[in-house]
Amino acid sequence: MTQQASELNPVLFVVTSNAVKGASGLPTGFNLAEVTHPLEKLQEAGIRVELASINGGAAPLDGLEDMSDPVIARYWADTDFRHALEHTLPMNEVEPARYSAIFFAGGHGTMWDFPDNVAVHAAIREIDAAGGIVSAVCHGPAALVNARRADGSLLVAGKRVAAFTDNEEEEVQSTHVVPFLLASTLTRRGAHHQQAANWADNVVVDGRLITGQNPQSAASLGEALRDALLA
Repeated sequence: MTQQASELNPVLFVVTSNAVKGASGLPTGFNLAEVTHPLEKLQEAGIRVELASINGGAAPLDGLEDMSDPVIARYWADTDFRHALEHTLPMNEVEPARYSAIFFAGGHGTMWDFPDNVAVHAAIREIDAAGGIVSAVCHGPAALVNARRADGSLLVAGKRVAAFTDNEEEEVQSTHVVPFLLASTLTRRGAHHQQAANWADNVVVDGRLITGQNPQSAASLGEALRDALLA
């Protein structure tokens, strides 16, 4: 039976609060394209979205992306969107039962504050247990590496996933900057990592787990999440 967007609970978008790449001291944060492109797909379908971050408040941006991208430019000029980024909900105040799905945007900052956050784990576990959708793109799957289902099993074990690849990490010269390699770690957790060429649009849907490889996959992930929610 097809769902109506108006009948759905909101989708929770989660971004990092971490603004520094560990010991390197280099600035980081969340990737704006990985928020705006999925957001556009959901909002066009009438699906509501709320924004949260690990610590709440103003979320740090991982560089200001190309404003020639019309989706980024439109949202960046939107005062409501900018206000939402400045006033994100802290993850420890999230009520998972309110959401039909959770989505973790990327940006290198996620590699430091997503993997071991107790509130992130709780939200994933509860939304998954309620039959909701768990989704992430690029470095966003850092939230999934230690996430477990209600039965204690690893969320990604036996699941097909996409995430920022080790080859892409090498290309951006961050192999020795990040605290771990995301794709390799997901594989060690039992995931079946589905790798495409560097910067290819690659989204993998495995049941109620939807993941994408990189910023180029963000719009397609938004479409896959929209379609899954309305199915």
